[in-house]
Amino acid sequence: MRFRAATLWIMAGLLLTAPGLPPHARPVMHTVVIEGTRFEPETLGIRSGDIVVWVNKDPFPHTVTAQAGEFDSKNIAPGKSWKYVARKRGVFPYICTLHPTMKATLRVE
Repeated sequence: MRFRAATLWIMAGLLLTAPGLPPHARPVMHTVVIEGTRFEPETLGIRSGDIVVWVNKDPFPHTVTAQAGEFDSKNIAPGKSWKYVARKRGVFPYICTLHPTMKATLRVE
């Protein structure tokens, strides 16, 4: 897990320092932690082109599934993560299909 986290930080650093990209066009990496059968943060606002990584810290699998079908992680095993590049603007409520009381919202500007 430490190697994976370090790799993600290095990749984010490379993306943020890519030459020729204006500061507003550089993708930013955001993290949503899945723990205690909750998504944290429950609402996340990002820009189009940004990257969101959901990290499952629970001892059982979860999904990240947009209610209107824009994205679906399938099962994220314990200790694993799933990455999504937000390309479409809008408000995207999502749930864990395995635990439907787990709800959150991704806002893409």
